[in-house]
Amino acid sequence: MDGLAYAYSQAAGRAVFKQSPADFIVQESLSFEPEGEGNQAFLYIEKTNTNTEWLARQLARFAGIELKEVGYAGLKDRQAVSSQWFSVKLEGVAIPDWDEFLLDGVRILKKTWHRKKLKRGAIKNNQFKITLRDIKGISAQELQQRVEQIAQQGVPNYFGRQRFGHDYNNLQRAARWFNRDIKIKKRIEKSMVLSAARSMVFNQMLSERINQLGWNTLSEGEVMMLNGSRSVFAAQTIEPDIQQRFTEGDIHPTMALWGRGRLSSTADVLSLEQNSADKLSHWCQALENQGLQQARRTARLVPGNISITIDKAQHSPLISRAVLCFSLPSGCYATAVLRELVRVEQP
Repeated sequence: MDGLAYAYSQAAGRAVFKQSPADFIVQESLSFEPEGEGNQAFLYIEKTNTNTEWLARQLARFAGIELKEVGYAGLKDRQAVSSQWFSVKLEGVAIPDWDEFLLDGVRILKKTWHRKKLKRGAIKNNQFKITLRDIKGISAQELQQRVEQIAQQGVPNYFGRQRFGHDYNNLQRAARWFNRDIKIKKRIEKSMVLSAARSMVFNQMLSERINQLGWNTLSEGEVMMLNGSRSVFAAQTIEPDIQQRFTEGDIHPTMALWGRGRLSSTADVLSLEQNSADKLSHWCQALENQGLQQARRTARLVPGNISITIDKAQHSPLISRAVLCFSLPSGCYATAVLRELVRVEQP
């Protein structure tokens, strides 16, 4: 992650991040409204220092059902205060008394019903409130200017470090698996290591794009994606209306999520993507061999409603604390925003 290209320049400032779980608050909003009836209990749960998958297992055990009958839309950071939805299928079993579901650091905030299990990715956005402490090497004015720049021009839509596992363990296991040094049989583990490998290839391609083509620019042969959707279209030439829509944030350029199939880009972008894939041919071939189909992901991420509140240290020009608020769509990472703002250190 440290070697990936920056949109602007590597931030000079440093800050302490996640001094406590409350320094990283995440609130999930679904892409739909639960119906209020059905056999799926929908629970909006606030969890502190709690792993999403672990909590899903506790819900299954408490309800007396199999783990596969518990759904959630996305994984949330463990070291955080995060609020997210879970679904629990209660067909043919007694309805639990959720008031008796008592775990340290876990609170059920809302309860309702729905007809269908909650599926991965069914998220409208995640709202973040991030507290940075002991900020050094950057003035309040420079910090504010960085935030304004990000609000206008976005950041590279990199996959965050957590995608790759602790100490990049998922990526290391993918490398060993692809080299046939180990076997991976469990489907959930295969999914994790394949996601890590595919994400690494994407990050490297996006970094290469920034190095070669620059940031916040369009080139011949783009594949554009409509903001807030998965709908894509080719832009072989950059006409004035395409440039205007890009400037206004209505559309974003995309890069390949590697898999089987032909690249849908052309001209300059095709050349860039193919050259990047050739450098990572071992990884790309392994992803194809596992049956992944090629897809697209936006290269640019523009946080919604981004703002910052800055507290200066008493009798000092230094910043004691800054609170950053913004929203991101599903599958995007707050750390991609942070790395363009300051270099963070965790105590």
